[in-house]
Amino acid sequence: LKVIIRTLMVLLNHPDFILMPLYDGARVVVSRSFADFTPQASFDIKKCDVHRLEEGPPLKAELTREQGLQYYRIMQTVRRMELKADQLYKQKIIRGFCHLYDGQEACAAGIEAAINPSDHLITAYRAHGYTYTRGVSVKEILAELTGRKGGVAKGKGGSMHMYAPRFYGGNGIVGAQVPLGAGIALACQYQGNDQVCVTLYGDGAANQGQLFESFNMAALWKLPCIFICENNQYGMGTSMERASASTDYYKRGDFVPGIRVDGMDVLCVREATKFAADHCRSGKGPIIMELQTYRYHGHSMSDPGVSYRTREEIQEVRSKSDPISMLKERMLSNNMASIEEFKEIDVAIRKEVEDAAQFATSDPEPPLEELCNHIFHNNPPLEVRGTNPWVTLKSVS
Repeated sequence: LKVIIRTLMVLLNHPDFILMPLYDGARVVVSRSFADFTPQASFDIKKCDVHRLEEGPPLKAELTREQGLQYYRIMQTVRRMELKADQLYKQKIIRGFCHLYDGQEACAAGIEAAINPSDHLITAYRAHGYTYTRGVSVKEILAELTGRKGGVAKGKGGSMHMYAPRFYGGNGIVGAQVPLGAGIALACQYQGNDQVCVTLYGDGAANQGQLFESFNMAALWKLPCIFICENNQYGMGTSMERASASTDYYKRGDFVPGIRVDGMDVLCVREATKFAADHCRSGKGPIIMELQTYRYHGHSMSDPGVSYRTREEIQEVRSKSDPISMLKERMLSNNMASIEEFKEIDVAIRKEVEDAAQFATSDPEPPLEELCNHIFHNNPPLEVRGTNPWVTLKSVS
């Protein structure tokens, strides 16, 4: 009897159990089923500013319970993965360049939710989030960061150079990925496959000359390219106001249409990207999106991030605009999920990241004989001037 009473007490205090009336005042405890949750809801989203467009993306977004939980898992996984990378870097297990994405998760999750797996994406060096959303596992990403054989680029690419099918990196040179993205869009047009290329860059790269050359070519040839400026307010340690005479990055294409989007709201990003993709697929040519977002870490791990902005500024964004908290609160307030459900997801993600970190610190480094592999698409002899003439380096692809 004591066991039964204790069990009932636990259940009565559990948020996923409710009391149902039976007869004569009697009550029975039943488990809360999926039927008790709201399966779908409509949300108001922030209006986008538009340039050279008669109308912009919709002001409402539909969200199913399954979509909401999926977006939450993606963003929370990227957040936990980046925090683990921060820890491994401070332990000197990850070395070299390392640019973290925490704070900007709604951009990667929203874009991926709006495009097809067959579409293409290329970005700059803050690439961990997009590597994950394009299908690479946390284990392969962290192992790449630690330079291990099991990394997505076999330990030879590091933080800035990860790749997957239809994901072209991670590119280390500021702005250099933008003309490459225009070239990928040209290939889509040439092949007539109804695919688009999402080409990302930051506000720090927005003043690069090669961007405007790419805009011009894409507009002339009506390439299916979505140029996206992830405006996280700072290019390294320089605020956008100090670096750009015009901070309306969505208007920078002049003759190319543009939209400015709340990049901290995953639904806003999703709807805007759908709008942009439809624009490109309909043969209207390129479009520019500016995602107003924010990074919590510094520019890279060598930047503490508080010499050019205050801790209070960072905390204010965290408390008012955090993309993960915003989605979670929306779902809870509309009875689309329970607090316990989110807790279970968080526990599973923490375990996944911890297991990945264990692999990333125990997997062996690539052997020296594989140093030159995968440089060429075929297997030509490789001669390196100035090396020991008795050593022959081979490239196996």
